[in-house]
Amino acid sequence: MRQPDQTPVAEALALIKRGAEELIVEEELAKKLARGTPLRVKLGLDPTAPDLHLGHTVVINKLRHFQELGHQVQFLIGDFTGMIGDPTGKNQTRPPLSREQILENAKSYREQAFKILDADKTQILFNSEWSDKLGAEGMIRLAARYTVARLLERDDFAKRYRAGQPIAVHELLYPLMQGYDSVAMKADVELGGTDQKFNLLVGRELQKDYGQEPQCILTTPLLEGLDGVNKMSKSLGNYVGIAEPPAEIFGKLMSISDELMWRYIELLSFEPLATVRQWRQEVAAGANPRDVKARFAQEIVARFHGKPAAEVAVQEFTARFRDRALPTDIPEETLMAGPGGLVSTQALRRAGMVNSSSEAERLIAQGGVRVNGERLSDRKMVFVTGETYLVQVGKLKIKRIKIK
Repeated sequence: MRQPDQTPVAEALALIKRGAEELIVEEELAKKLARGTPLRVKLGLDPTAPDLHLGHTVVINKLRHFQELGHQVQFLIGDFTGMIGDPTGKNQTRPPLSREQILENAKSYREQAFKILDADKTQILFNSEWSDKLGAEGMIRLAARYTVARLLERDDFAKRYRAGQPIAVHELLYPLMQGYDSVAMKADVELGGTDQKFNLLVGRELQKDYGQEPQCILTTPLLEGLDGVNKMSKSLGNYVGIAEPPAEIFGKLMSISDELMWRYIELLSFEPLATVRQWRQEVAAGANPRDVKARFAQEIVARFHGKPAAEVAVQEFTARFRDRALPTDIPEETLMAGPGGLVSTQALRRAGMVNSSSEAERLIAQGGVRVNGERLSDRKMVFVTGETYLVQVGKLKIKRIKIK
């Protein structure tokens, strides 16, 4: 293993803290960095869905920073904990996934994460390696190291308990199992979103209990979605998936507000801070923020699809929205329906233009759906059998939908 970069501690800390929410404890991390030996830096993700979005990459970007400084990056796939289901932020018990679902999603996670991380310098681990070996006796001994009272200090558990909502026993085990990962990996640093702080602290406490030096904790903010209000989420339809087509990623990022743009740049861009400061100065002096947004969007597309694809996305966006041109290769979708046709929300869902009928209703209410060039306002509009409709959802999803 190569020695860590000889970057002075203060400079390394500045990079590590860029865009981070909280560092526990900074003095401890400074001492670890000063030793000059590679630190074991842990990030654990439960692959509960097949695709990552930009919100997930905020913390993966931070892992990359540690990698650039020469530390040992440990990307942990929670194939064991994923079957429990992290209850963080949930007001009800989350249904567990099967091992098969977890492993299939894990394969996708690895492929997508390596668009950010250096695969040759990343250690991939699965927590079933040590969790399966615990067995019943080991689980009981682990559970004996923590109290129910301390677990109920966690905000979402406390709220559910006060409200009389059920908390399954396996949910209480989740923070313990995540904490035990840090013990098994002998982590020096663990990363996670702000919603993971309690779980990360459990790991720190368990390490002390096992006689290990406690890990430092670095939390990252939760990225707002395209609406600028809610956390980025596929279920809310306010996400940018890193596996989405280049033109769609570019168009979605160009649609965010000028204020939200700076938040995205802070958390997602790899441009030097000096460059970002210059962009702010230029906009303050009268430059169009759209130009900064386009540079940022091009950077993100290039990261996940390569520079040539990013250049094409810029050209397509310019032609389509500045020159009001439609693409020449609009895909066509044929939907089978009875004599009564299809309600618009069902047609959008079945054509793959939205994830659900409720998302279609929300987008129609927001004026985000056009049919044959006209804004759709009636969510009960029927797509007539035998007709073909040019449908546009948002700025970049365009299809011809033929009803048969």
